[in-house]
Amino acid sequence: YKMDEFKGCNLDYFPENILIDVLSYLSVRELVRAGRVCKRWKRLVKDQRLWRTVDLTAWKGVTSRILWFLLRQYLGCGLRCLRLRGLLLSARGGTFLSESWLKALSTKCPRLSKLCLLHADLRSLPNCQILPGSLRVLELRGCELPRSFFNQSLPTSPARIGVETLVLNNVPSFTDQHLQNLASWERLSRLELRDTFRVTANGLRSCAAKEGLSGLEGLSRLKYLEIGITGRQGYQLQMASLGLGAGWLGLEELSLGGKEVGPGLLCASRLKDLKCLHLWACTLSELQIVRSCRMLRGLRQLEFLDVTFQPRQSPPAEEGQEQEGGLRRSLAGLLPSCSLVFTNCSVQVNVD
Repeated sequence: YKMDEFKGCNLDYFPENILIDVLSYLSVRELVRAGRVCKRWKRLVKDQRLWRTVDLTAWKGVTSRILWFLLRQYLGCGLRCLRLRGLLLSARGGTFLSESWLKALSTKCPRLSKLCLLHADLRSLPNCQILPGSLRVLELRGCELPRSFFNQSLPTSPARIGVETLVLNNVPSFTDQHLQNLASWERLSRLELRDTFRVTANGLRSCAAKEGLSGLEGLSRLKYLEIGITGRQGYQLQMASLGLGAGWLGLEELSLGGKEVGPGLLCASRLKDLKCLHLWACTLSELQIVRSCRMLRGLRQLEFLDVTFQPRQSPPAEEGQEQEGGLRRSLAGLLPSCSLVFTNCSVQVNVD
């Protein structure tokens, strides 16, 4: 009798909280389909607990019409993080994010704090003030930008940009002019520039926080800066990190990657407030590291991620672990108050 009763049981007997937990494992597209099962499921699918983090990057063929449908039917006050894939690399092309949709998003989702755009063409937008004012994190990956995108000069939008973290990854249209416009962002404290090839040393130097006639000038609120070039073999690089040689007041954390590590290390000694240094995706010699770190007595954390260490010339390194151990001992003597972190690192083997 008990077995027959168990076989007759279905999802209607489950409490709604458990059903919502089960539905949380579905993708956005699967959630929309689940809402068509019955009236109860339609009501459950609209529960805002299911729409806190929305990732549409895996949904192929998302159009402006689908975005409007999701905004009207499902997205609401529960939305915290939204990830979108645009049509920049699509054969269909066309406008993806419209000004009217972004305004509606700001109104209906007042708690949206993180927006990630992948392969989106933003050249049809006047500037970034059209984005939701609640944003604290903005990620742009493989996007196209208009020249005045980061400018805060719209007379119809007196509200200031509230973004604290800006991530730009493989955005070729990002230039020194864009960087200079960021100086007006009053809350920007973290800036990540990966494969932004048109940022130059002069551009970075002009935006560095420094003492001016009327107090601090430039990106004076910035605490974390990341610069990394890892793509485009043979590309004539400007080596933007050379701009750090002008110094940067208030900058506490610096991350250097790829081809920007070498020139960045040469200039890091000018960063008087630097506490943490991250080096990634590069090849370094022990001599190069020791010489640079000798001038960084204020460091509290030094991290190496995916770094290949070149063997010492004299005496030759016999084992990879000995090479890393020797570097640890050298750095421990130079920076006794600094914690060292090695993640996924290796040592070149000298065949000779």
